[in-house]
Amino acid sequence: MSNSRKPVLGLPMFRRFWKPVAATGAGGTSLVIWFEEIIAFATDFIGVILLTILGGLICLFDNFIFKSRIPLREDLQDIKNNGVKK
Repeated sequence: MSNSRKPVLGLPMFRRFWKPVAATGAGGTSLVIWFEEIIAFATDFIGVILLTILGGLICLFDNFIFKSRIPLREDLQDIKNNGVKK
């Protein structure tokens, strides 16, 4: 009976590659998390830009729709005879 330990995988080739594989896996995970943070920041930034554009569009819409309700200069000058227009 032998007291020597056998490798778990059985091949010396795998014993040679487990450290680079572990480093690559950890590095890949950190890159994925880093890209996820960049994407989250980009979505916040795009949201702020779109909110500004939407606010401008609402102001333009308000100006075009309700501009007809603003009294004209002639309307303000022609009010005579108790507000009855001729």
